[in-house]
Amino acid sequence: MENTNKKQASVFELDGIPKFSQALPLALQHVVAMIVGCVTPAIIIAGVADLSSTDRIIFIQTALIIAALSTFLQLFPIARNTPLQLGSGLPVIIGVSFFYLSSMQSIVSDFGIAGILGAQFIGGIIAIIVGLMVSKIRKFFPPLITGTVVFTIGLSLYPTAVNYMAGGTASPTYGSLTNWFVAFFTLTVVTVLNHFGKGFVKLSSILIGIIAGYLVSIPFGLIDLSAVSNAGLIQLPIPMYFGMTFDISAIIAMGILFSINAIQAIGDYSATTTGGLDREPTNEELKGGIIGSGISNMVGGIFGGLPTATFSQNVGIVTTTKVVNRYVLGLAAVIILLAGLLPKFSALLITIPQPVLGGATISVFASIAMTGMRLITSAEMDYRNTSIVGLSVALGMGITQASASLATLPPWVMTIFGRSPVVIATISAVFLNIVLPHPKK
Repeated sequence: MENTNKKQASVFELDGIPKFSQALPLALQHVVAMIVGCVTPAIIIAGVADLSSTDRIIFIQTALIIAALSTFLQLFPIARNTPLQLGSGLPVIIGVSFFYLSSMQSIVSDFGIAGILGAQFIGGIIAIIVGLMVSKIRKFFPPLITGTVVFTIGLSLYPTAVNYMAGGTASPTYGSLTNWFVAFFTLTVVTVLNHFGKGFVKLSSILIGIIAGYLVSIPFGLIDLSAVSNAGLIQLPIPMYFGMTFDISAIIAMGILFSINAIQAIGDYSATTTGGLDREPTNEELKGGIIGSGISNMVGGIFGGLPTATFSQNVGIVTTTKVVNRYVLGLAAVIILLAGLLPKFSALLITIPQPVLGGATISVFASIAMTGMRLITSAEMDYRNTSIVGLSVALGMGITQASASLATLPPWVMTIFGRSPVVIATISAVFLNIVLPHPKK
């Protein structure tokens, strides 16, 4: 009995296996916090690509499976504590990222799912290069720049959420009173729980909001369960199922985002170690985490999983609860993996009505924009910095909203600069930050 107790670690320790009865509810907490955010980009991209119900199920399954495997690599790195370490070894959860969504929407319109996956594969290589050179590249992406990019991403996603709230642009009932009612009901539930809920209820506000919106949708005839009954019991991911193509304009657009997200990941790793472990991350942890992310995204591209990144909401759980045990988060990854292997679970997810998704995700997109705003305002808002932010966002949002102005230019210009404001905002912010003089003190 004495030996058994020695083997059981505390959930507040990074290493060691705690009691299962303690680990399971804490793991479920992480799953609830990330599951909706992980599958929603896949659901949106599948809709833009107009995939069949069978392919949508496979697409969502793969997103969950790749997220789980990517999390395992970060939690339990290969060659840990060596110069060849792959994975950070830190208590983080990985999922499909909204960071790439606006660019993916433009790419899938021109080049299909295969175009995204090809650009993602190259983006993974770029992330590996950034990981190898992180100490030299990091100076070009201070909080002012990453904040500008994140703020622009949030702004660029608002039309997606609003179109979903209205029922989806392809829907014959687009903009109907029923759709708006369901969307605002869902949004109201999420907002009330976010501001008045406590503990697990507050944490799972988006999930509860979606469930409530789903139930309200039933009497309006917005639910079609035929895909669930037709789905199989278990399905493994299929390599190259969606193919992979390499278009230079798509690669440039995604490559820029991969380099930025690799730098931004430093913030999540730092928040995790500072809040949960009372220390800064080591260079080996940062390097291993970013390189591991690059490899995960290359594998994801082969199997059809969309780009992944650390999930900030799970970082928040770690810093709030101080539960840093890697096996607790590993158990969460196991649950995510099992969910990804079950087609009926993925089929159930694609039955969520678009107004429900829109009502739930608009608050997420708002949160993304405000996260960017917080990063921006962490720097002094002098004339130089406000010019960088203002001009970058203005060019990014303005040119993409008036993309017809690029119609006479070569097609690749439209793909890189005319569809997603993030690319223009990023290039502008980095360039202006380099060339504009700092005010004299």
